[in-house]
Amino acid sequence: MIRELKTLLTVARLGTFVAAGNHIGLTQSAISAQIRTLEKALGSNLFDRNGRSATLNAAGQRALPMAREIVEIYERMAKPEPDSGYFGELVIGAIATVQTGLLPDALVRLNRQAPAIEAKVVPGVSQNLLNSVDAGEIDLAILIHPPFALPKDLHMEVLRREPFVLIAPAQTPGDDPLQLLRDNRFVRYDRHSFGGRQVSRFLREQKIEVNPGLELDEVEALVRMVEAGLGVSLVPQAGLWLAREANIRVIELGPLTFHRELVLIMRHANRQLPLNQLFRACLG
Repeated sequence: MIRELKTLLTVARLGTFVAAGNHIGLTQSAISAQIRTLEKALGSNLFDRNGRSATLNAAGQRALPMAREIVEIYERMAKPEPDSGYFGELVIGAIATVQTGLLPDALVRLNRQAPAIEAKVVPGVSQNLLNSVDAGEIDLAILIHPPFALPKDLHMEVLRREPFVLIAPAQTPGDDPLQLLRDNRFVRYDRHSFGGRQVSRFLREQKIEVNPGLELDEVEALVRMVEAGLGVSLVPQAGLWLAREANIRVIELGPLTFHRELVLIMRHANRQLPLNQLFRACLG
């Protein structure tokens, strides 16, 4: 029944059986079957169904916090006591620059201190990873600070701040970052991503209308496109491009500098678990 309770939480969060199925990786009919099984076991309907939408009714609203509590208790049952050593699996969500940045060293330290732990890294963009932590599908995630308030069930801790810089092809003249943005095609950090929203806000504040070019959601890909001469970009100082001699100009923004914050997200109920605390310590 834990599976059905998790499905209930996902449907309630996403609003439709179709969206929940896409998120979990099941068909709409499979999601419907799980909800029917749960409703039969509880003896009452939990949703008011209207076309493609599914809205929690009074019984569903009453059941939701208890379902969340049951799932959290179930997940804690698999965690080790502080004096029993570490074992099992730790599922870690990570954006691309984290996978090639701070995560490898942290996993080395984790392996030394808890060799019986099987760490599984789930890649993704910040919004998807945040949703997965909220749904209880992964244990924790390292992502960009969301530009909105978190659900009250989630705990967030800032790990580091990374400044944005302007990058330009090696032969591009000029040192004024704002003028370079006005005069050249713009290779854009995906405006739907958390980091991309910061770039969009910066451009609005500086009243800059950029010349549209490519739009990508990975920092390393943005750098490669600028190296190829496809335009200028605003990127965080993070990722593999810092570890190699990128054939670009890097121009700091000076007093206009803005930052993205990397944060560690987990459920409040799990933040005191020994394994989660150990992983946090391994991040340094």
